[in-house]
Amino acid sequence: MPRGEIDEAWIEEAVRRYRRIETLQAEFDQAVSTVEVTVRSPDGLVEVVVTAGGRITGVRFLGPLHSRDPRAVAASVQAAITAAGDAAQWAREKLHNETFTAYRPLAGA
Repeated sequence: MPRGEIDEAWIEEAVRRYRRIETLQAEFDQAVSTVEVTVRSPDGLVEVVVTAGGRITGVRFLGPLHSRDPRAVAASVQAAITAAGDAAQWAREKLHNETFTAYRPLAGA
């Protein structure tokens, strides 16, 4: 194609790909807010449910608390929350890879 001419086919393909990316992004955003991961503290006392977006949606104690040292309970809660943050990041990365795996940049076309 001579220099200075507009490649209409390239522009149409770019617009089509942009719209597809917008659709994929919306699907990803929806999944991030709804997919949940459940983790437990290393001692099994605390269970935390977190979305891929990092929002904690549930906390449960899986054993009695009355006989436990408050510092040990606090440590269990902290460990479960830390694990929940790691799990949320893992879930986001997994969802991102699954959502955008088929996308190829226009430059490579």
